[in-house]
Amino acid sequence: MAFNERLRDLRTKKDMSQSQLATALGISKSAISMYELGERQPDFETLELIADYFNVDMNYLLGNEDRSTYYLDPEVAELAQELYARPEMRVLFDASRKASAEDIQFVINMLERMNK
Repeated sequence: MAFNERLRDLRTKKDMSQSQLATALGISKSAISMYELGERQPDFETLELIADYFNVDMNYLLGNEDRSTYYLDPEVAELAQELYARPEMRVLFDASRKASAEDIQFVINMLERMNK
């Protein structure tokens, strides 16, 4: 998957418009549009900004890898993906980057118990 497709995929999975992403990143909506159309490539600093925003590594964002290795511990990566995939827990996704697998699992368990 090329960068433009990856960016569109990440944005739509977060249920964001191009305008919302542009505002969140502090760049223009037209830049996001051109990135997604493949008409323009972001500079390195913008790539870092996008990768940090979506909690993915640069190789994944650029389409060089099919799976993000942002989390070095596979267990933490799996749990973080679970947080991201579940809309009711997505708010915790950004905070999970520095958490341990045990911390993430504890929060997931606690929220599941509260929902019962």
